[in-house]
Amino acid sequence: MWISHSVEETRAFGEKLAVQLLAGDVVLLQGELGAGKSELTRGIAHGLGVTGYIVSPSFTILQVYDQGRLPLFHFDWYRLNGADELYEMAMDEYLYDDGVSVVEWPEKAKEAIPEKHLEIAVEVLGENERGFTLLPEGGFHALNTAVLEASI
Repeated sequence: MWISHSVEETRAFGEKLAVQLLAGDVVLLQGELGAGKSELTRGIAHGLGVTGYIVSPSFTILQVYDQGRLPLFHFDWYRLNGADELYEMAMDEYLYDDGVSVVEWPEKAKEAIPEKHLEIAVEVLGENERGFTLLPEGGFHALNTAVLEASI
């Protein structure tokens, strides 16, 4: 588990992670409301070269940023009632595109999640402290954990 002591450290962790992400990668963010999933996503976005402010797609379900090294598909599935809604909007296709998909609240549409993905459990440890546990699934490529450790 990696521990962040501030929003800035959370973003730095995301930036270091982004450097190692490849086209087609899917990153699932698990954690309670206010755990820091959106801040981690902002770090990933900046690490991919996305400029500007990254908004949480709470009401739109998906925000697409295509000005970085790889496109970023930022999902927030909190308001979904299941994978069928995602399929009806054809948004599941982004999960198999050549960008990086970051999904908040993935448990809302489990059936749509590709077998190969990286799950990150975000845990609230204190007022400003967050813990990150990385769980690669389905043959997700290896990550250089020394680079990630250097970010926090």
